[in-house]
Amino acid sequence: MALELLVHGVGGATPEGMLDDPRTERVTGDDIAAVFRRADDVDAEAHPVEHAHRPVREAYVWCNLTSGNGTRALWLVLLPFMVVNLAHWMRPSAPGRTRTTRLYGLLVRLTGLTLTVLLVAAACEVALDLVAWQCAGTHACTGRHTWLGFLSPAGPHPGWWSPPGRRLALAAVVPAALTGLLWYLSHRTWRAYESQLPLTDGSFDDTVSPTALGRPGFWYGRRLVARLRAAHTAAGLLTVAAAVGAPAARFDRRPGGPPLLDVLGRLLEGTLVAGVIAVLWVVCRRGRSESRPDRVLDAHLVRGLPLGALALLAVTVVYAGWDRPGWTSTGRLPGDATFGALALTEGLLVIALAVVAHLLHRAGPDRRAAMRGLGGPAVATLACALGGVMSGGVAQRVADWLDGTRATIDGPPVLLTWQASVIPAVLLVLIVLCARLARQAWRLRRAQITEVERAYPDEPKDAARTGRIATARAMAALTDRAPLVVAVTAVSTLLLGAAALVGALTTGSTPTGAADGTPAFVRGAAQTAQALGSWLVGLGFLLFVTWGRRAYKDASARRTIGILWDVGTFWPRAAHPFAPPCYAERAVPDLTWRIATWTRATGGRLVLSGHSQGSVLAAAAAWQLSPAERRRVALLTYGSPLERLYGRWFPAHFGPAALAALHDEVDCWRNLYRPTDPIGGPVRVTGGPDVDREALLDPLAYGRTERHPLPAPILGHSDYQADPAFAEERRALLARLHPKMPSPREPSGEGAGSGPGEATGAGRADAAAGEG
Repeated sequence: MALELLVHGVGGATPEGMLDDPRTERVTGDDIAAVFRRADDVDAEAHPVEHAHRPVREAYVWCNLTSGNGTRALWLVLLPFMVVNLAHWMRPSAPGRTRTTRLYGLLVRLTGLTLTVLLVAAACEVALDLVAWQCAGTHACTGRHTWLGFLSPAGPHPGWWSPPGRRLALAAVVPAALTGLLWYLSHRTWRAYESQLPLTDGSFDDTVSPTALGRPGFWYGRRLVARLRAAHTAAGLLTVAAAVGAPAARFDRRPGGPPLLDVLGRLLEGTLVAGVIAVLWVVCRRGRSESRPDRVLDAHLVRGLPLGALALLAVTVVYAGWDRPGWTSTGRLPGDATFGALALTEGLLVIALAVVAHLLHRAGPDRRAAMRGLGGPAVATLACALGGVMSGGVAQRVADWLDGTRATIDGPPVLLTWQASVIPAVLLVLIVLCARLARQAWRLRRAQITEVERAYPDEPKDAARTGRIATARAMAALTDRAPLVVAVTAVSTLLLGAAALVGALTTGSTPTGAADGTPAFVRGAAQTAQALGSWLVGLGFLLFVTWGRRAYKDASARRTIGILWDVGTFWPRAAHPFAPPCYAERAVPDLTWRIATWTRATGGRLVLSGHSQGSVLAAAAAWQLSPAERRRVALLTYGSPLERLYGRWFPAHFGPAALAALHDEVDCWRNLYRPTDPIGGPVRVTGGPDVDREALLDPLAYGRTERHPLPAPILGHSDYQADPAFAEERRALLARLHPKMPSPREPSGEGAGSGPGEATGAGRADAAAGEG
């Protein structure tokens, strides 16, 4: 008896479409992820003779892991966190360089911590500085926004909330609530995703694993995520406490200030520094533990650190709200120093990360690795830039809403204006790069015309048809130029961001103000850059909000966002606990449990068939099996990004050595791809039987034929099953499976008429996984 287990790719699929049958039934799993069969095959294990001549087909449907209910739209806010988490997994492969590898992970975790502080600081800038300090303290601004009238100190009878400290204390609810929301989202998904127990019997030998994906604890990051969540939550609350307490402490230190409040302010500042040291210690102290599933949680730390930070924030709010006669709010809160320190820290961390990545790449060179091993630092740079743009965009829009003319309030820190002003320069660099890539694609298209004509030698030539096929091939080849695009974007962002930081700190004014007294051309360029940058930030913010709102209401838009998460959240949360959850920590154990329990119960062999991202899940599940179980599994991958994307961008985990070892350990492996596919490609495994079949023709027919009387479409990345080569390769893999298999063993105490999950033991496996 043989089983074919189908795993779909990005964008989701239905069990009816995967199994080509409108009558399907769920045999194991839940509403989030489940295995389905055709209704006629549900009890196949109870009738092995009837199914001896054809494989039983199952479909594993996991699309709801990334595109479930409307709350997934909130994940858009977590985009910078997801990107920096990707940087952790992009380290080069360097066997034996354990300390350098740990340093790489530490630098990425610290970069992720700065992004949390940046997001909360941006919320503080909006709520505390722009609203409570500047607008509420200005009579003209509160006159335009009457809902802030109860905070205004103007008038003969100011309200109880009118003193600056109390205004700041009340506004602190907004960034504190944001921190609480991030904690809630992380905790909720942590219980659903990181708590799935892997399949392990304790016999793992770390010295023989070709990749970390084969370690028993790789897909079980419960302890690390809990520690990082506590640290990042505390960091967010401490950021709010600093934003509330620092202005009050500065006022109390003036000559003649109240001694008691001055002492209390200094004590709070010292406690705040101690809290920062504790947060840094937690982030630096421990990384991932993958050699075994680490089920022991640091309960005291996980509870104590956030609660301690919350208690400090509460005391700081009381301290800031104390009555201080003569205290008025003028100008801006000292946000320039905060955002400048964050930008400088992120730049230094990214540079240090690039040095470490270069050392790792030199220790184990991989010519196919993206950007010669510097993909991780480049992506970390983009994460910092994305966080800065999102933070600055919110601050700019709120400032414009409160006072678009900037006649009554000073607006956000000048550094945010400088950062927005360099966006047009970055876009200009990208436009030039895109023009160059378009020229290369045009040249490649001309070269592909000859290849297309050679692929269809006996067909009457049609210039338009040939051109469309050649264009599809040329556009698909642009995927291989992605490292160049990322490299140019990261370098230009880093250099222009450094220029913005220097300009803001040296001039203390906006680009337009700094250009006063310069030649007309320079002044005009500064004004244009500042205005255009502000407009672009506003447009981006508007698109972001619109997309999030649409995704909340529209399931189809939510599925589109889910495609982003399909690619970005395959990896566990190793660098940032507030990143969208790793669906593979549910999907890989699901597949592993199903494969292992079915093969053990039936003695049969299994074809694991994966399309696109499903092929990555299939490979990850195969690595989690024991060597004996892998020998009874055949792989069929199509439209697979295993080498083209994952092998190049994540060389430590999907590099040549890892893929070659997987080829050696599974029973057999065949891979299908098309030259028109922008995602899938060959896996380029050397040694032993070939894995890659020769590139499939696409379209299947050039013109109208007896077999294809209507024009055949250019399929690209989709519908590989429509190609006769798919059925041919599947038959070849199934032919390797033994034709005679033992009948299924009856679980003790169960009847022969039980369903497939009970008959094979898969039901007990699913129950065990669910208890984790």
